[in-house]
Amino acid sequence: MHGIEKEGLRVDRSGQLSQRSHPEGLGSALTSANITTDFSESLVELITPVYADPDTAIDFLKDLHRFTYSHLGDELLWAGSMPCRIPDPALIPIARYGPSNIGQMKYVYRLGLEYRYGKMMQSIAGIHYNFSLSEDFWRALQTSLENTDDLRRFRSASYFKMIRNFRRHSWLLLYLFGASPALCETFLTDKPHELQKLHDQTLFLPHATSLRMSDLGYSTKVQSSLNICFNHLSTYIDSLKQAIQTTYPPYRKIGVKVEGTYRQLNDTILQIENEHYSDVRPKRVTRAGERPLNALKNRGVEYVEIRNTDINPFLPMGIDTQQALFLDTFLISCLLMDEQDICAAECRMVSNNTQKVITRGREPGLRLATPTGEIPLIEVGKALLDQMLGTAELLNEVHDIKVYSKAVDAQLQKLHHASETPSARVLSELRATGLNYTQWILQKSREHKETFGQLSSDTQVYQDLAQRARASLKEQQQFEAGDTQSFDDFLKEFLALEI
Repeated sequence: MHGIEKEGLRVDRSGQLSQRSHPEGLGSALTSANITTDFSESLVELITPVYADPDTAIDFLKDLHRFTYSHLGDELLWAGSMPCRIPDPALIPIARYGPSNIGQMKYVYRLGLEYRYGKMMQSIAGIHYNFSLSEDFWRALQTSLENTDDLRRFRSASYFKMIRNFRRHSWLLLYLFGASPALCETFLTDKPHELQKLHDQTLFLPHATSLRMSDLGYSTKVQSSLNICFNHLSTYIDSLKQAIQTTYPPYRKIGVKVEGTYRQLNDTILQIENEHYSDVRPKRVTRAGERPLNALKNRGVEYVEIRNTDINPFLPMGIDTQQALFLDTFLISCLLMDEQDICAAECRMVSNNTQKVITRGREPGLRLATPTGEIPLIEVGKALLDQMLGTAELLNEVHDIKVYSKAVDAQLQKLHHASETPSARVLSELRATGLNYTQWILQKSREHKETFGQLSSDTQVYQDLAQRARASLKEQQQFEAGDTQSFDDFLKEFLALEI
């Protein structure tokens, strides 16, 4: 099963960050299941339902783009992960969700992110790929392995096996699909960095794959020191729980409620679970008023969320079916690999390899650390893709198609020809056109808007999305009318929930 969440900044025709409110025609950002906002009022998030076929999820994402554009007027959806030119972080409007208690909580949480990390980091956009396997599959796998555990426990343990191997090998995804080797210089105004100047207002690293996933992007020193353990559900919950319950002195200095105004939800290392930035998360749909960790603890892992996917500026939706098919093959391969936990030494090795690929992934002769010594990236990648080709051929047989092996073959070409990777193509275009980063992504954004405008519209889909938008606005009104306690009491109750 597949679901896709795709973020994108709203910008005006000149590439400036939109200062307009989230369009009412898109529905309520608080209650809509398909179109919401992330950190900023200008950062749209498009969410597909869950589908068995990745192609269907991609098609619905296309419909969401077209519907969204029908309510944007002359605005554009930014076609890159790294933001447009933003000369002052004050120009980034924090998302608003109305006066209900849950709406206020979402807003205060974002205020906390601003105080802790700054607004600029929160303007980065990406794609989250949600993946799960059916109950029938888990029963069949459990039977074949002669495992006698409770099915829920077996499923959670198996997802964590997938996650462990994902973390070992996710560098390959950054090499193959990373698409943010450059950024606008305003992103790093007055911040120390080691990037080079490409040309006017554009910074880059010559062999970088995904600066979005680097220390400049979704990474913070305090979170890097957390040592969240992804080996098992219990260790994951315990380590994340500790971060949620441990006061952090620098955050205490910020204050929680100062002169009657909230600055953050609390002063702990993480305000809530979602504040932890990682390239993969075990997930479970929560019930009303339930904390994510409690959902995992009580009912186990339901799906995994892959979070290291850059927006590909060459694709109208930032992702395509071939990439989705490869992600499926990659994840199932991770499930079928060996069982071993990741020890502290291997965890450091995994982190170092990932950072190497993020900043130097296309460097000729780059070598990665392995338990048996350093090996050229191309050799390690080839061995992984050979394994995945076996998975792809099995999937081809199961579905009576050939698209999975074709998806793997396409990635093998990138491994041997780094110039075909999205990151290399981005730098090639920037050099060839002479445009700076913002100008080039703006050009791509205009092209994509035109592409969506030329697609034939499905009246029924539009009517359905419009009806959902109207229903979400009514649901938000009901939330606001139904509140019976103060926000102080609401927040106190939520934070007091035992994990």
